[in-house]
Amino acid sequence: MKISVVIPLLNEAESLPELHQRLGEAISPHYDYEIIFVDDGSTDGSWAIIEDLAARDKHVHGIKFRRNYGKSQALDAGFRRVKGDVIITMDADLQDDPAEIPGLVQKLTDENLDLVSCWKQKRKDPVLTKNLPSKLFNWAARKVSGIRLHDFNCGLKAYRREVIDNIRVYGEMHRYIPFLAKQAGFGRIGEKPVIHHARKYGHTKFGSDRFIKGVLDLITLWFHMRFAKRPMYLFGGLGLLMFFVGFVAVAVILGIKAYKLWHGLPTHLVTDRPWFYISVASMLLGSQFFLAGFIGELILQQGSRSGMYSVEKEI
Repeated sequence: MKISVVIPLLNEAESLPELHQRLGEAISPHYDYEIIFVDDGSTDGSWAIIEDLAARDKHVHGIKFRRNYGKSQALDAGFRRVKGDVIITMDADLQDDPAEIPGLVQKLTDENLDLVSCWKQKRKDPVLTKNLPSKLFNWAARKVSGIRLHDFNCGLKAYRREVIDNIRVYGEMHRYIPFLAKQAGFGRIGEKPVIHHARKYGHTKFGSDRFIKGVLDLITLWFHMRFAKRPMYLFGGLGLLMFFVGFVAVAVILGIKAYKLWHGLPTHLVTDRPWFYISVASMLLGSQFFLAGFIGELILQQGSRSGMYSVEKEI
């Protein structure tokens, strides 16, 4: 069995030598392995260190992006490069412990799972800015996805090769790889508690906007679950609703007009009444929703690829 370790990173030059050493100590006694560092546009000399490690160690490979694209794109680029039977993902900041990898692989194989996600039971992060928001986020993710995991956002995970060959990570969807795997038919998902270390070097690369992105990604997750295969069901339904509102508004206008004509009452121009504008706006919105549904169906049929990135170098 060969293990592939995919490590996305951004400005982690200080931690890379120690991480490389600890990975070798943890994995080499048990498995053949490769380490793929994906440099997501670092500006601190991280790539030079990766080149040096690759020159000294045949197990090390690297991918360098031309600019910063994001963690999802970095993971996807690493997934396209791997050669192992089991794929491990982890962060480069040394908060994930390489010593956990043999246990992860054993759980994956012994229990015949498709994916093992780790759970940082005791997080070494600030309570108000990370721990509490993370708990709320994970609760919402469990409710929306139906997957009973405590920690969706933990970077340390293990996958069978078949899983990563059948999913594509894009946008900010790295948080929801278990959901992408489940949608692809790989529903045997396990969880393993792990030790979480305090950050030793540098600082976090994720700002407060990650919570807003997390909420928006949850909406995307819900949309994928309900309408990814047939977007017309959503947009077409909204279009029908808008057309119904428009027809009701037209019926009200005609009814009022007929009533006044029948009783000889003075009438006003149709455009003088708010129902006219309600009917026009509803018809326009209905048409736009239908067009959105048609476009979604066409994109789905073409199998468009999202989240592209530009690779500058590979070693």
